[in-house]
Amino acid sequence: MLSDIEIAKQAKMLKIGEIAANLGISEEDFEPYGHYKAKLSESLYEKTKDKPDGKLILVTAINPTPAGEGKTTISVGLAESMAKIGKNAILALREPSLGPVFGIKGGAAGGGYAQVVPMEDINLHFTGDMHAITAANNLLCALIDNSIHQGNPLRLDQRRILFKRCMDMNDRALREVIVGLGGKINGFPRQDGFQITVASEIMAILCLASDLDDLKKRLESILVGYDLDGNAVYAKQLGGCGAMTALLKDALKPNLVQTLENTPAIMHGGPFANIAHGCNSVRATKLCLKLADYTITEAGFGSDLGAEKFFDIKCRFAGLKPSCVVLVATIRALKYNGGMARAELTNENVDALKKGVVNLKTHIENMQKFGVPVVVAINRFHTDTDAEIEVIKQTCEEMGVEYSLAEIFAKGGEGGKDLAQKVCDTIDSKPSNYKPLYDEKLPIKEKLGILAKEIYRADGVVYTSQAEKAIKEITELGFGDIPVCVAKTQYSLSDDPAKLGKPENFEITVRDVRLSAGAGFVVAYTGDIMTMPGLPKHPAAFDIDCDNKGNLYGLF
Repeated sequence: MLSDIEIAKQAKMLKIGEIAANLGISEEDFEPYGHYKAKLSESLYEKTKDKPDGKLILVTAINPTPAGEGKTTISVGLAESMAKIGKNAILALREPSLGPVFGIKGGAAGGGYAQVVPMEDINLHFTGDMHAITAANNLLCALIDNSIHQGNPLRLDQRRILFKRCMDMNDRALREVIVGLGGKINGFPRQDGFQITVASEIMAILCLASDLDDLKKRLESILVGYDLDGNAVYAKQLGGCGAMTALLKDALKPNLVQTLENTPAIMHGGPFANIAHGCNSVRATKLCLKLADYTITEAGFGSDLGAEKFFDIKCRFAGLKPSCVVLVATIRALKYNGGMARAELTNENVDALKKGVVNLKTHIENMQKFGVPVVVAINRFHTDTDAEIEVIKQTCEEMGVEYSLAEIFAKGGEGGKDLAQKVCDTIDSKPSNYKPLYDEKLPIKEKLGILAKEIYRADGVVYTSQAEKAIKEITELGFGDIPVCVAKTQYSLSDDPAKLGKPENFEITVRDVRLSAGAGFVVAYTGDIMTMPGLPKHPAAFDIDCDNKGNLYGLF
């Protein structure tokens, strides 16, 4: 059996100009980055603004096993399958982060015969967007420390600087650090820390900004900390936001690539869904809606994270109206949620599946609360048995939703034709009545209470003294009436990764709340969630190599 990278190397890619031409994009409206990648120019937005929007399809998932359940693979394959049944479709995805690529999860370009290519480029440096975001973030950090060193004219309280440095790599040793050591010439020592680039506010801002002007205004609105009198200090007061915008001007342009079957794909932005809002950029999604009849996009991790934030943050801000939700599940993940050991998931166990299928039911119910019709996609593995498939069939029939067995990993677009047709039929027969789950004008605690009850199915929310203090300060600053973005484990509906299936009799604990004023939401931190991941005992980096001719191996 060929590996993902071996399959990708066999791809017969079209030159990026051909992909662009197939979308009606002229040469002056894209900027090639080599033969198979391009940035889409600002001029394209003006030329397509009067075109009608196509249909927007969100791909999300149940709570996954630690290895993930192939949501990106289903997204890629669905776009390819749409082409197979004669539909004009485009893919709108996030960019991979180097942290997972070298960590435990691997890349984010799909898998098997449903990948976005050039896979090696996409999973590594791509067009440099991640590096630009990292540079802009760390420029602001340098300006903060320089301001303190140069007499501290803003009277910044070194104990209350909130904005952290970042890098696009898993490195637990950088979570908490001391900067400024080494004497007077190196500035003033203070406690600081790093987060991964995809969890940074700059990443969120890039993905929610409508244009360069909006980007700059959002950068200026970043809350960097407080002064010695307790007053808020914003990035605009420090200066340098123009320089940050200059670093990000090309990163703001979406990236055009293709799938293994030459279906167009726009990849842009990459916020994590367990610690950020988990969706590709608004600019990319809106452009896709103008370029094709069907846009397939995804939101990270389970629907309790990415999809909720897609609906309550991204769609709310951007005025998007999704037509359908594709909910990805695997039989192995449902057995895992039913208490089956990870090492045994390839064995038939109908009892564990029946116990764990409550997780699928809960995610279906949660998505229906947003008024959008649902289709269940079972990412099929060769170890799935007829008896196990029958349990899924009965569950979906009971829930009144269509389901499809997708063999996209093994067969590409051909393996998802049934799924594509059912998605189209659902869009045609069941109108979407999308609405956010809560009114953003409600107090922060009320919004969190609604999410806890309606999405996580918790009995309530417990707040630490730090969280209580932060909510009070944020509200007094005038930011109590913006959406909330919950940082939470992806492995459970609760804030405890060990609570699988549909947990009962629990409360969500919010340990801290921080304002992302530039992004336009507040972040509530639950459980032990970290904004800088660590590497596993055997990182994927151990298996990646490059030969003397520059050929890569081991990426997946």
